[in-house]
Amino acid sequence: MKQSLGDRLEKKYSKYAISNLSMYMLICFAIGYILELLPLTQTLLDYMRLEPNLIVRGQIWRLVTWVVNVPEKDNIFFLLISLYFYYSIGKTLEMVWGDYRYNLYIFSGILYTVLGSFIVYFVLLALGYGQLPIGAYFTTYYVCMSIFLAFAATFPEMEVMLMFILPIKVKVLGIIYAIIMVVECVQSIAYGGLVGLLFKAIPMIASLLNFLIFFFCGRKRIGITRAQQVHRKEFKANVRASARAVTKHKCAICGKTDESHPNMEFRFCSKCNGNYEYCQDHLFTHNHIQ
Repeated sequence: MKQSLGDRLEKKYSKYAISNLSMYMLICFAIGYILELLPLTQTLLDYMRLEPNLIVRGQIWRLVTWVVNVPEKDNIFFLLISLYFYYSIGKTLEMVWGDYRYNLYIFSGILYTVLGSFIVYFVLLALGYGQLPIGAYFTTYYVCMSIFLAFAATFPEMEVMLMFILPIKVKVLGIIYAIIMVVECVQSIAYGGLVGLLFKAIPMIASLLNFLIFFFCGRKRIGITRAQQVHRKEFKANVRASARAVTKHKCAICGKTDESHPNMEFRFCSKCNGNYEYCQDHLFTHNHIQ
């Protein structure tokens, strides 16, 4: 079976992937928030922001250190909730995609954000404003938002409690957030012109480019690892070659079957006490039955 370039790269470089990347991101945000709170460390935090005009002068550490900027810091209560939420969904994506794909997704989002900042810098340089600081516009906010959008695309039918009260499907929240961001992007260009494009649209698009590539180029393989793809192809080949009836698969949580959702993966859980089978939306998120 011929493998794609992405599969070959995954097979070759997956051993270098960072395990539990979500935890390291959480630690970075914690460091950034502490530096934000302490008056004596404000200068240090300024030396860590993503400023292309200073990077080209030799301050290359800014290419990495800007990731300590927390996505939101107005309210400590909502900050802790949002960080825990991003950690939990990021950890779930790690389990479903594997370390390599999750690493690739996160680091590509960081890389595109850096490239976006340099695009803005070179435009400003051409206009004679190359010394203008732009680090405040290139933060981890949209990088974290790309994690949520990827989670919504991978588990569209999963429900979360909005404001701890109202159950709502993740795909609905993802669509709402996507619409809001598109409107904000269009408005920033329509009303702000070049300024809106440079300081709102480009930071947003650059930080979310990893999701756009992921969704439009690999949407048929969302939530499916390379090993699962091989298994799916082999399974379908065996089904076509066999004249026997195939036993129906049914999720113990939502009741979905392979007949009602033929493109969905079903697996038995080895940690549950009994023969319990789950769909790909609930395989890694259910409570184990003992």
